[in-house]
Amino acid sequence: MKLLTIIMIPFTIFFIFFLISFKSFLNKEKLSPFECGFDPFSLSRVPFSLKFFLIAIIFLIFDIEIVIILPFPLLFFNKNMMFLITFIIINILISWGLIYEWKKGMLEWLK
Repeated sequence: MKLLTIIMIPFTIFFIFFLISFKSFLNKEKLSPFECGFDPFSLSRVPFSLKFFLIAIIFLIFDIEIVIILPFPLLFFNKNMMFLITFIIINILISWGLIYEWKKGMLEWLK
């Protein structure tokens, strides 16, 4: 009974949100951009530099790697050899990724 309740609660919440967020695709003019009755003169998407996107992706990757590395000094006192090997492998992979990005010129802002 408890398992049935645990399963039914998320399905009920999902079903309620599905009913609330149901969009009608019958009137596609409502979904198109409107500019005083004329066709839009500009694009609806603002262009951005791909360099900013690449820097953001690199930042996120290294940020996640830092979050992975931070607990290792606390685990080092466990004196388990597996933790040390894992720490060395993660550091080698991070260094290898940094060297790869450097060689490909992804870290150079001005070219």
